[in-house]
Amino acid sequence: MLSAPRGRRRLSMTSLVDVIFLLLLFFMLSSTFSRFAEVELAAAGQTGGQAAQAPLLFFQLAPDHFTVNGVRHALDDLEQSPLTDVPPGSRALLSLRGPVDAQRLTDALVALRAIPGITLSVLGR
Repeated sequence: MLSAPRGRRRLSMTSLVDVIFLLLLFFMLSSTFSRFAEVELAAAGQTGGQAAQAPLLFFQLAPDHFTVNGVRHALDDLEQSPLTDVPPGSRALLSLRGPVDAQRLTDALVALRAIPGITLSVLGR
C-alpha cells in the first residue's frame, strides 16, 4: 500500500542560531587584536619663567611636507638633523596645516619624541 504523501516539516531555526552563535564566539575568542603604535599625549599647561628662556622650535606638518622653523625636513631624517643638539628644556610647537591624516600625525609625533630634550605641544585648530 502506498502511504499518503507527507507534508514538509518546517525547519527549526533554533539549532541554526546556536551554531552561528558558537561560530561567532569561536572567532571572537581565537582572533588577536594587536596594538600597532601607542603615542603618549599630555595636555599643555601653564609655563613658568624658566620655560620662557628655553629656545622655542616651531614644527609645521602638512600632508606633503614637514618644516622645522620654516626649513623643510624629512620625518625620517630628524634623528640625524641638527635638532638633536637642542638644549634640554627646549619647547616645541607642532602645527597642522591642511588635511593631515591620523597616520601622518602619529608618524610625526613618534619621530619628534625621539629627539631628546624637547617638550612637544600640538596646536589645535
